[in-house]
Amino acid sequence: MAPPAHSPGSTPVDFWEERYAGSSRVWSGAPNRTLVDIVADLTPGRALDLGCGEGADVIWLAQRGWQASGVDISETAIARARDAASGLALPNAGFEAADLATWRPDARYDLVTASFLQSPVALSRTEILRAVADRVAPGGHLLVIAHAEAPPWSRLRHAHADGHHADFPTPDEEVAALALDPCEWTARVAEVRSRDAVGPDGDEAVLHDSVVLLRREKT
Repeated sequence: MAPPAHSPGSTPVDFWEERYAGSSRVWSGAPNRTLVDIVADLTPGRALDLGCGEGADVIWLAQRGWQASGVDISETAIARARDAASGLALPNAGFEAADLATWRPDARYDLVTASFLQSPVALSRTEILRAVADRVAPGGHLLVIAHAEAPPWSRLRHAHADGHHADFPTPDEEVAALALDPCEWTARVAEVRSRDAVGPDGDEAVLHDSVVLLRREKT
């Protein structure tokens, strides 16, 4: 089943709020498998998840000892994330509804994650990632996971075909676009990983993700 069409004039707030409000649950509630694999060996500290959706990654981090917070543009998604964290009695999981295009954190983080921060409507993705990278503490990490190509059931596939906003960066393109100081940052992972996935209608596919893990060196 094709995803519903969207208006080219939709604002990001309207688009994503409609996306979440139109369904009782958008995501599975399971954490991103690639994030789990990458983060499992890191020492817990303060973490921030950009575009956290219904909060599964933040909840997973909090359950493993991170002081974890998530930000998403949709009030509905954030309400669901808060309910899920509350139901699990996780006071170290926090959530905020905000537009990442203008939102800037005050705190410093040991880990900043952005999983599939890709949108069929306008999104200043690179600018968002660059700005938040500045809040990574020395010795901390920036993890960016992106679709290397659109999943067959994704709205991103339709957006790309229609000429709307949808980018599928390679790991090298991701690192180059961030343009972080190579004297200050080290790429620990920059590769494409494959995973088996099941779509919302039960369709199976092998998906390819661009995975970039950057470490901010201690000075």
